[in-house]
Amino acid sequence: MVVAIPVGLALSAGASEDDAVAPGAAASPTAAVGAPSAIPSTTAPSPSPSATRVEAEPSAEASEAPEPEPGPVRFTLVAGGDVLPHGSVNASASTGDGYDYTALMEGVRPYIEGADLALCHMEVPVAPAGTSPSTVPPFAAPPELVRDLGAVGWDGCSTASNHSVDQGASGVAATLAAFDDALMQHAGTARSQDEAAQTSFYAVRDGDTVIKVAHLSFTWSTNGLPVSAPWEVGTVNVHAVDAAPILEAAQRARDEGADVVVASVHCCVEYEAAPTAAQRALAAKVAESGLVDLYVGHHAHVPQPIELLPGGPAGEGMWTAYGLGNFLSSQAADCCAPASTSGVLLAATFTVDPDGAVGVDAGWVPITVDRSSSHAMHVLTEIPQGAGHLSAAEVAARLAMVRDAVGDDARELTAPPRHGADHAFPLLNPAPAD
Repeated sequence: MVVAIPVGLALSAGASEDDAVAPGAAASPTAAVGAPSAIPSTTAPSPSPSATRVEAEPSAEASEAPEPEPGPVRFTLVAGGDVLPHGSVNASASTGDGYDYTALMEGVRPYIEGADLALCHMEVPVAPAGTSPSTVPPFAAPPELVRDLGAVGWDGCSTASNHSVDQGASGVAATLAAFDDALMQHAGTARSQDEAAQTSFYAVRDGDTVIKVAHLSFTWSTNGLPVSAPWEVGTVNVHAVDAAPILEAAQRARDEGADVVVASVHCCVEYEAAPTAAQRALAAKVAESGLVDLYVGHHAHVPQPIELLPGGPAGEGMWTAYGLGNFLSSQAADCCAPASTSGVLLAATFTVDPDGAVGVDAGWVPITVDRSSSHAMHVLTEIPQGAGHLSAAEVAARLAMVRDAVGDDARELTAPPRHGADHAFPLLNPAPAD
């Protein structure tokens, strides 16, 4: 069971969610009773990425026997495309006195919950207190959306996008407060300079080994809207192919002990399956740096290629998803592009050796939204005969569009991912004081 706890505390594999401490709350000395050891602070420097070993106190009998050699840790990570709650999506989720989005996502839920870690992309801000949801730019989502993303298995989201500051600084604050309330991690926007300097970490625990996973999030644009401070949104100049902000954040994460670094980048041209030259050049620079293990793209609203680029931390390549298309939205050919009805779940399996070497095996799952059936989401390969208002012919056409866009480099998966580790959870940083 995935349980979110704050930095500096560890839950044992059998601990309950009630043992977790909410973000910003003071941790008592007994909060981690039953855990083998505290997880290292995200600010503890490490000269190079390496798995953190948490050793239990040996018994007299055990000390006489040779300790078994530690083996590699394997875990799965799923990433999703744009979460974009248009008016009709909200109408499908409406309960009369609020919203419930979980029913819309039930068809893809096993593919989210099956992973050790699941990272979504929150395209829009949450409506600040006293503000009604807005379903056209400037966007504002109901806070229930974040709650329900967590309910179906997402552990955290990237939040840097061209709509991050649609509601100004109050929208950024409302968005991150909603993630804090849901005990979910977030990366890409910040309420303070100190928060912007904190790396978003997840912990994957298998036996006596804890792997630290860092998640970075950047956008190429805020649609010309001003930011209250340069640290409010992580930005990168794609036109200049300036990867420095990403690489600096990745190096900081490595210095803080990251074994795995995942970078989410929001850019460049909407509704085009082919990545732009600048989009490719930026990803290539990140791959060449050897600092990032997995590159996840957003913003195009249609699926784009998944490719293995030269470079990566081990020199064996960096898997790059240029664009995962839409996760939950109401886009289609009548407004945007035919392929905007669909998206991709990126599913990666990580193998971290005892010496810190990381291997990545990338796969993907084609998904779609049935707008005419209350925006029900489906895995396309699970409904070959059609479902709801989607005919078999329409399903086949959507699947062909996704496959053509993604390409053949990565494997198309036919079953949900499976947990590879004992336990995985966000390392939540305390929320800034008011």
